[in-house]
Amino acid sequence: MPAEIVGLGTAVPTYVLTNSDLEQLVDTNDQWITERTGIKERRIAGRGESTSTLGKAAALRALESAGLGVDDVDLLVVATATPDYTLPSAACVLQLELGMTRGAAMDVIAGCAGFVYGLATASQFVASGAVGTAMVVGAETLSRICDYTDRSTCILFGDVATRASAASRSAPTGRARAC
Repeated sequence: MPAEIVGLGTAVPTYVLTNSDLEQLVDTNDQWITERTGIKERRIAGRGESTSTLGKAAALRALESAGLGVDDVDLLVVATATPDYTLPSAACVLQLELGMTRGAAMDVIAGCAGFVYGLATASQFVASGAVGTAMVVGAETLSRICDYTDRSTCILFGDVATRASAASRSAPTGRARAC
């Protein structure tokens, strides 16, 4: 039974780093960045904001959007290259932060393609019948590892939990669903 996405959630830090701000840090300007990337601003995590806090906010919004609770989740997949800690995994940290008392949790570390790999992995768990409901959270705090003296990279990256989605096999339509 294929998985169906039934809810989405996002979270972004409050601090905005503009191209004008970057002009103060490296040899660049707004026009150069915009022409090459289309980026005008990026969000940067501040104190008290981390991969897990952004992921939690996005996950809660996705669950609300889907009409599901944390106890409905059988599998949590977190796609990130910037976990809060090396161990435990970002998924285990998020599982604790969400108050999940059941289900499995795992990370997928695949850079820009991480969320797609996470979604494919969760979808296969649902489709196989191994889990009834899966949630995928893609969250990054790349500003923590970005070199703000390197113009070729610092203009590109920001922090966000842009997507959280979940899948469940108990959809009223008889199809699997995801949030």
